[in-house]
Amino acid sequence: MRTATVGRSGLRVSALGLGTLTWGRETPGDEAAAQLTAFVDAGGTLLDTSPAYNDGAAEAVLAELLGDVVARDRLVLSGTAGIDPSAPPGHRVDCSRRALLAGLDRTLAALGTDHLDLWQVAAWDRRTPVAEVAATLAHAVRTGRARYVGVRGHLAWQLATAAGVAAADAPIVAAQAEYSLLARGAEDELIPAAAHHGAGLLAAVPLAGGVLTGKYRDGVPSDSRGADELRGTGVARYLTEQADRVNQAVATAADGLGTSPLAVALAWARGRPQVASAIVGARDLAQFTGTLAAADLELPDAIVAALDDVSGY
Repeated sequence: MRTATVGRSGLRVSALGLGTLTWGRETPGDEAAAQLTAFVDAGGTLLDTSPAYNDGAAEAVLAELLGDVVARDRLVLSGTAGIDPSAPPGHRVDCSRRALLAGLDRTLAALGTDHLDLWQVAAWDRRTPVAEVAATLAHAVRTGRARYVGVRGHLAWQLATAAGVAAADAPIVAAQAEYSLLARGAEDELIPAAAHHGAGLLAAVPLAGGVLTGKYRDGVPSDSRGADELRGTGVARYLTEQADRVNQAVATAADGLGTSPLAVALAWARGRPQVASAIVGARDLAQFTGTLAAADLELPDAIVAALDDVSGY
């Protein structure tokens, strides 16, 4: 699997990242172990987790695998702090120095490691001065608990503000945001801001919740995420006439290349300017094996142009 540097930093990550959003809920420990082993064997390095994933269950599953299944030093571990899902509504975002460092230390203890390779602030906190957030990130780097720092869920102006006050020895090197053929809003301002400030984009949800795999073209399968009462709304927003046109174009490209729609959609996201890695997850190894098979697909320029055109907004 190819690797890329994140923005203008020296941080190197695999072109595909493994997400752990389903771990501890849909994906039990044995399936997670199989995914992680296959990922590392294929040359993958970037592993994305968060204490907010399933109320800490994802971190608990990962902790069981580090060292026993995969050596810690073979992974680029990316984690977050700043959101507490258990807090009352209106108080879940807390990026104060106290909350961020406490969250980081809890993650390190939960995973049994002394550092994260990439530590990201998970949200913009209007109640905490941005200078305090920047100083906290720098402190984490200087004390060795984080190697690099970044942000998630930030608008372009928020990223630019954070990058503008970041310490020279702890610059914002990554911005993680949703980005796919069905969600190109990051191109308006976030990606230009990231490029200007030297941050790389980590593309989250690059398959639009599975819609870009083509599984929803003939309706919502009963065993799919879209049929789930709680998570179905996240898929429903992609089931539009525009998505039908994009899916048809993706399927046509896949047929012409002798590959899968999943591979085409993922290759498009992975190959976009400023994208360092596209983060994907799966419920089981069978799903994830198909993703790994698409890791090194390169789309011809004509197909990229056609997909750009049909998915434009």
